[in-house]
Amino acid sequence: MVLGTVLLLLLLGGAGPASAHAVLRSSDPADGTVLKAAPASVTLTFSESVGLLDDSFRLFGPDGRRVHTGEARHAPGHSDTAEVAFPAGLGQGTFTVAWRVVSADSHPVSGAFTFSVGEPSPTSAAVDTGPDENPATGALWDLARYAAYGAAALLIGTAAFVLLCRPPDPGPLRRPLAAGWWTLLASTVVLLALRAPYETGAGPASALDPAALARTLTGRPGLVLLARLALLAPVAAFLVRLSRRGPSRATPATGAALALALALTWAASEHASAGIQVPSAMASSVLHLLAMAVWLGGLTALLTTLQRATADPDPESSAGDGPRLTATVARFSRVAFLAVTVLVVTGVYQSWRGLGSWTALTDTTYGRLLLAKLAAVVLLLAAAGGSRRWTARLVTAAGRAGSAGTAATGSEAVQERTPEPVGGPSYPAARTTAPQTVSTSAPLSGPPAGVAFGTSSPCPSPARGGCLRALRRSVLAEVAVAVAVLVVSTVLSGTLPGRAAAEAAGTAPAAGIPGASVTTIPFDTGTPGGRGTVQITLEPGRVGQNAVEAVVFGPDGGLSTVPELRLSLSLPAQKIGPIDARLTDKGGYWGTDSLNLPIPGAWTAKATVRVSELDQASGSRTVRILR
Repeated sequence: MVLGTVLLLLLLGGAGPASAHAVLRSSDPADGTVLKAAPASVTLTFSESVGLLDDSFRLFGPDGRRVHTGEARHAPGHSDTAEVAFPAGLGQGTFTVAWRVVSADSHPVSGAFTFSVGEPSPTSAAVDTGPDENPATGALWDLARYAAYGAAALLIGTAAFVLLCRPPDPGPLRRPLAAGWWTLLASTVVLLALRAPYETGAGPASALDPAALARTLTGRPGLVLLARLALLAPVAAFLVRLSRRGPSRATPATGAALALALALTWAASEHASAGIQVPSAMASSVLHLLAMAVWLGGLTALLTTLQRATADPDPESSAGDGPRLTATVARFSRVAFLAVTVLVVTGVYQSWRGLGSWTALTDTTYGRLLLAKLAAVVLLLAAAGGSRRWTARLVTAAGRAGSAGTAATGSEAVQERTPEPVGGPSYPAARTTAPQTVSTSAPLSGPPAGVAFGTSSPCPSPARGGCLRALRRSVLAEVAVAVAVLVVSTVLSGTLPGRAAAEAAGTAPAAGIPGASVTTIPFDTGTPGGRGTVQITLEPGRVGQNAVEAVVFGPDGGLSTVPELRLSLSLPAQKIGPIDARLTDKGGYWGTDSLNLPIPGAWTAKATVRVSELDQASGSRTVRILR
């Protein structure tokens, strides 16, 4: 309820427009214009600074063949522009410009538009402007990103658990630490190698090109990945010291500084590095990632610790380990509570910054993913609540066991402080010769259930063993949900934010080709993500042979890939048709150049879109064909 209220207040507060992906604001020449003479250059202006590639511009002539251009560059003093000289002597007709740049937040963006010199071409040649992304490269890139996020959570969270919670035996946690470090190293190397093909939309094999790797190491995303690799060396030295000498000999300040530096390598290369309030967004992103790692990675470490404890046939047999384990669990409960608080505060801010409006929650992919993440986090908090209740019972059981043990063993007992039940005397505290005190007080949020208020029963018998087994099951459920949260978070970090989607819809150049008929047909399969529009362009839109270009847009207004698209036209007044356009997939759009329409009039265009093996939908619109 508090999270929803704060999110409501922040969203209603509003802010100026912003984007975290570069949006094309304008082009010179503008899309669809007809010029009397050839331009000296082609210039694009974006919503933020962009990085240029060797292949940022591809110019295609009226015959559909690519025309050689010079090197792309920024306009003097304007890093948010990209321009290229327009070659002389190309004649008249319709030209197609395909472009690809890298946003300030490291995500590549691309598009295409047309303009004409002298007069539009009589027919439009099919132009392959290239794929937005190579499927193999995209899959490997996403897999490496998932691995990097998971490894960072495991590495930082486990190290924080050892330093802050001081488990009785940190030995079993060496494997998660090593697994996190090696996975982060491997995933970073893969991301660095795939950076060039990811930016250009090429296949994974181009990662072996030395020139491509050299170009990667000169750009900001490549430098950030290189910095992450460099940080892994001192991180390894710190982990060795932590594993061999224990948390008492490893400086927490050193670990905090290294974790902060690692988190900065994510913030500097993703959504926080562009848009509005960049300094605040960077700080929020770093805190969000660190809190996520401490909580989710710490859960894995806690589960490992509990697994070892519950595997002991006699949980009380390890001298001194029982109270120490109880203290470890109580400490993690307090650390997790603080981490969740930071996650809520920073998550609300980042949601407001990325969405920009209520409608973006349901009308954009980013908003729907955010809702899915919020639902998963609520489920995770519910599981965490169960873990905190079992932690409270474990504290109570440990206090009672400690009280009984003190009476039996005298000076050999470990002094403990336990919460006092309401209406009853406090448990006696044993005096020991050892100065060490193990605190098993309640978590930060107040007295645990069943301790101060008597609302829950103590642990089953044997008390500590039953509590540990129940707590382990609860933490296991938390870890399972946490994995889902981490996956959704990773997908969200690479999705066009709602603000950027709204800005793209409001500032994108008008679509269409001069002398053509453009029609938009909506469709809806009735399934999640199964609605959108099909933009049909008929050129010249007159009697006779026409070229057809059909582009599918998803529910968020972005380009969408579908397995099948069919288009037919009929003229009911003359009982002609339907005529199948026989569209073929051209790589990014569907088209044909052989649709023959014999009579002018109000034709009915029917588009059938298949979005999956089972789901398809149709829509119709009237198209006027001229003589």
